[in-house]
Amino acid sequence: MSDRPDEVLRLPEVKQRTGLSRTTIYRLMDQGLFPANRKIGIRAVGWKRSLIDAFVATGATN
Repeated sequence: MSDRPDEVLRLPEVKQRTGLSRTTIYRLMDQGLFPANRKIGIRAVGWKRSLIDAFVATGATN
């Protein structure tokens, strides 16, 4: 694990940090309540660590 704020996190790390399931993450994204993912490859997406950390800090996962 790194302390770089703009590191790109893949889904397993996002799930671990937030405690949310894949389904919940994508449902919240559709509702505009979760940070949007970014395409990082042909079949790969990721989230900026700083955005996920900010989301967790708001307590929105409780």
